[in-house]
Amino acid sequence: GGPRRLLLVSNSTLHGGGYLGHCQQHIKSFLGEKVKRVLFVPYALHDRDAYARTAREKFESLGYGLDSIHESCDPVEAVRKSEAIFIGGGNTFRLLKALYDNSLIQEIRKRVLEDGIPYMGSSAGTNVATVSINTTNDMPIVYPPSLQALGLVPFNINPHYLDPDVKSTHMGETREERIRQYHEEPNTPPVLGLREGAMLLVEGDKATLQGVTGARLFLRGKKPTEHEPGTDFSFLLIDSDLQNL
Repeated sequence: GGPRRLLLVSNSTLHGGGYLGHCQQHIKSFLGEKVKRVLFVPYALHDRDAYARTAREKFESLGYGLDSIHESCDPVEAVRKSEAIFIGGGNTFRLLKALYDNSLIQEIRKRVLEDGIPYMGSSAGTNVATVSINTTNDMPIVYPPSLQALGLVPFNINPHYLDPDVKSTHMGETREERIRQYHEEPNTPPVLGLREGAMLLVEGDKATLQGVTGARLFLRGKKPTEHEPGTDFSFLLIDSDLQNL
């Protein structure tokens, strides 16, 4: 085994670029040369075949083979044999339900936290890497047995974080207001709002904000704070009561 290694990307596609184009250099340096094949989890989208084709094309162009877990007759065994795991975006509720249905929560946790294999998520795949999916933007189109997710980090993430548009006449809640409502509940963990183009690299007990856009950090009972790429977020990995910061 080795220390946990996570690359948690806010979004798969950045405006003006192709699938994973904005983070492909990060993927290559994250996976390195030891990894030869990546296990892809396409459960967040309905058309898993088409999704796997898209992911396979991208990863092969970067020099990695890709196996899609939905093509395996034994998903648990596929996870146990995997060298690296990539969970793609789509609907977070659909994704988490499929992870539970296929008995993969504990298996993925073990491979990543105990065996030290690299885990990459984008969007919904980033959501499920955290404590829970309470801070997803998605509609609950299916009913997972729990909102508890993989818990690879002890906080939550809000991918595709959007700042309020001062010119907008839209009177619905902003993303910031929704996260504040979440924090009105007791014992809720920090929420990292990852803007499109941002990603979090976790290596052992070190977490660093990467990408081209910043992030907004929400701690329960505190004013949100703004953070630039390069910010050290390692303190978020301390699994104690962060509300005392």
